[in-house]
Amino acid sequence: MSREVRGGLATFFTMAYIVVLNPIIIANGKDVEGQFIGDGLTANVPLVAAGTAFVAGLLSILMGVVGRVPFAMAAGLGLNAFVTFNIASQMSWEEAMGLVFLEGVIIAVLVLTGFRVAVFNAIPAQLKTAISVGIGLFIALIGFVDAGFVRKAAGTPLELGISGNLTSWPVLVFVIGLLTTAVLVARRTKGAILIGIVGTTVLAMIVEAITKSGSAAEKGNPDGWMLNVPTLPEQIFGFHNPLTLFTEFDPIGAFSRISVVLVVLLVFTLLVTDFFDTMGTIVGVGRQADLVQPDGQLPRTREILLVDSIGAAVGGAGSVSSNTTYIESASGVAEGARTGLASVVTGVLFLASIVLAPLVVVVPYEAAAPALVVVGFMMMTSVKDIDFSDYEMAIPAFLTIVIMPFSYSISNGIGAGFISYVLIKVAKGKAREVHPLLWVVAALFAVYFALGPIRVLLGLA
Repeated sequence: MSREVRGGLATFFTMAYIVVLNPIIIANGKDVEGQFIGDGLTANVPLVAAGTAFVAGLLSILMGVVGRVPFAMAAGLGLNAFVTFNIASQMSWEEAMGLVFLEGVIIAVLVLTGFRVAVFNAIPAQLKTAISVGIGLFIALIGFVDAGFVRKAAGTPLELGISGNLTSWPVLVFVIGLLTTAVLVARRTKGAILIGIVGTTVLAMIVEAITKSGSAAEKGNPDGWMLNVPTLPEQIFGFHNPLTLFTEFDPIGAFSRISVVLVVLLVFTLLVTDFFDTMGTIVGVGRQADLVQPDGQLPRTREILLVDSIGAAVGGAGSVSSNTTYIESASGVAEGARTGLASVVTGVLFLASIVLAPLVVVVPYEAAAPALVVVGFMMMTSVKDIDFSDYEMAIPAFLTIVIMPFSYSISNGIGAGFISYVLIKVAKGKAREVHPLLWVVAALFAVYFALGPIRVLLGLA
């Protein structure tokens, strides 16, 4: 039981940033009418933060009880930005969240009819392994970028630190945290990930008290902390009622606001991203937890996918964007979590953070990111199970692995892997070896990747 509690704590601390980051993305965005979420003339960040924590808490507990796996849920990054900048810019927030709700309902129907589970089971075992490895690289890159260790550059896509140098105090804290966590993991220390997060947070608070580094969000301060400034909050408690957000969604209004064709394209984009991001996550984290069987199947897949589908609908209904299973759950698995109890612990902590939000924001990216990098290494280790001498599988596996981090999208990597797998099989005269559902999925991904040209052709761009 202790390892489940440790795992739940570790997962929460690596995910807690979403309580801060999701409101930054969606609460500050205006809809087509110039309104903020909640029909406000000004952004209500605390209310959206409370809603984010509330929905994440409920769904993580539901995943633990129904799915019985250590997979926590929260508002999906990427999806929330798409909703804010691509959907809400064309309609009201109520209508935008209504489309998210509809997408969740559609995915739930696909689960109940068996389609989503059938697709999951149709994926070749080595391609599932590649998905896990790709997510490992992806989650490590997220950690490096979140901590400011790797950043966008003027001359190259990415660079080390600032202008190729690790000159800031926050980055030093990250490096110390990463090395410490790596040593603890190598020594098989119980609670290594959690100790690393808490210890690095304490170090960050000490460093901030001495250096006054401030936030990198401040203009002209690239040496600051990447998200949260690790200082003791002025108050510990604060409450905003998240239930008020559940009256703010309209599932049919978009159809009278924009064309039906555009509504279908927007929902399709949400659906494909949600559908396959989750599939990749449960494969990767499930394999790390030794829950995936030798034939590549995961017990209780239907229940897990159903809860995840409900997460999309509830996220829309609660005006906090689609909720999905988080790859950061792997940090809890690395602590030994193997059952749904860990997800229940994470969920309870999310609910507690509704009133303890000031404490949650004490943990900076630089303290949580070392856990993501180390977990990325752990997930990478399964690459040995891929037969790279078999090019029919090796090339799709390679594309799956590298496109995830390079395009910053799990779905893009999965799509590239599926399409290339089908094409190579056809080119070698082995089309009959391709599962019928993989033909369907590859075709859907081809449409997904071609959405830009399709919109131009239909005059919707």
